[in-house]
Amino acid sequence: MLNTPSYAAMQAKSPLVPFTIQRREPGPHEVLIDILYCGICHSDIHQARDEWGGSTFPMVPGHEIVGTVVKVGGQVSKWRPGDTVGVGCFVDSCGQCAACREGEEQFCEQGASFTYNSREQDGHAPTYGGYSSRITVNEDYVLRIPSGLLPLERVAPLLCAGITTYSPLRRYGVKPGDQVAIVGLGGLGHMGVKIARAMGATVTVLSHSVGKEAAARALGADHFVVTSDPEAFAAHARRFDFILDTVSARHDYNAYLELLKRDRNMVLVGIPDPIPLSAASLVMQRRHLSGSLIGGIGETQEMLDFCASHGVLSDVEVIPIQQVNEAYERVLASDVRYRFVIDMKSLG
Repeated sequence: MLNTPSYAAMQAKSPLVPFTIQRREPGPHEVLIDILYCGICHSDIHQARDEWGGSTFPMVPGHEIVGTVVKVGGQVSKWRPGDTVGVGCFVDSCGQCAACREGEEQFCEQGASFTYNSREQDGHAPTYGGYSSRITVNEDYVLRIPSGLLPLERVAPLLCAGITTYSPLRRYGVKPGDQVAIVGLGGLGHMGVKIARAMGATVTVLSHSVGKEAAARALGADHFVVTSDPEAFAAHARRFDFILDTVSARHDYNAYLELLKRDRNMVLVGIPDPIPLSAASLVMQRRHLSGSLIGGIGETQEMLDFCASHGVLSDVEVIPIQQVNEAYERVLASDVRYRFVIDMKSLG
C-alpha cells in the first residue's frame, strides 16, 4: 500500500484538513496516476457537509481529476507510464448489467463505484477522491486527454461539468440553428453555453441577475434574458427548442417550460428542493421534462475529443489545496468564474 497525502472532511460540516490515505499498488488491470489537478464541484460541498444524507467519513472529495500515469499492472493494454489521463465521477461498475453493457456505467444496476463517498465493487473498501496526490483505477475507467487539450488545469472540470452538460445536449440532438436556453451561469451553465455554441446552436442565457450579461456574452451566448423581469417569461414564450436547466436553487419549472416550443425538451442537471409541477405545463404543448446524470466512459471520451476539436475549455481559478475551505465558501457565495481547480503540487 502507498501512503498518500490528501485533504479530507473528518465529519459533516467540519473544515477539510490534511489526511493520509492508503492507495493500493496497481493490480493486473489497474493504473496508478499521479494527480496534477482536481476541480471543485458543488457536489463536493454537498457531500462533505452531508447535505444529501448518507455521507461517510473521513471523506476525500474530488471527481474532476487530471494526471499522469506512473505505473501500470501487468495485463494493462490501454495505458503506459507518461500518458496524460483523466478520472471522472466513477471509478468502477459491475460491467455485466444492461446499463454497463450499453455504455451507461453511471447507471450500473448493481451500483457504480463513485470516485469518492462510495464503495469499491467489493462493497467494503471506501473510495477516496482527487483531493490527493495519486489514485489507483481500473484501466477501463480512465479517460485519455487529447494532446491538444491544454492547459490541463482548464481540462479538469470537463470530467464532471463538461460531461454533465454535453450528454443531454448530444442525447437530445441539439444541432446548428437550434434555439437553446441555458438556465444559470455557474460551473455547469458556463460549460453549457460553450458546448451548445460549439454544436452550432443559437444560445440564450436565462439568469435572474442582470449583472451576468457581459460574462454570458463573453462566453459565447448570443442572447441574455433577465428572468427577474416580470415580463420576461411572457415575452419569450414558446421560443426555445431546448432548455438545459443547471440551477440547484429552488425555482419555478412551470414558468421555464412555457418558454419551450411544442414537442421540445427541458432537461434538469441541477437538483433543487422539491418543486410543484403542473401537468398542464407539459400536456398543453406536449412538452418533455427529464433529467440527466453525467455520461458513460465512452460518451465522456467523446466529449473530451469534441472539446479538443472545438477548443472548449473550462474557465477556472487555480488554488493551492490549503485554500480549499475558503474556496468552498466562495462557491456558496457564487464568487468564482467559474470553477476552482486545485493544483496538487501544493500537497508537497
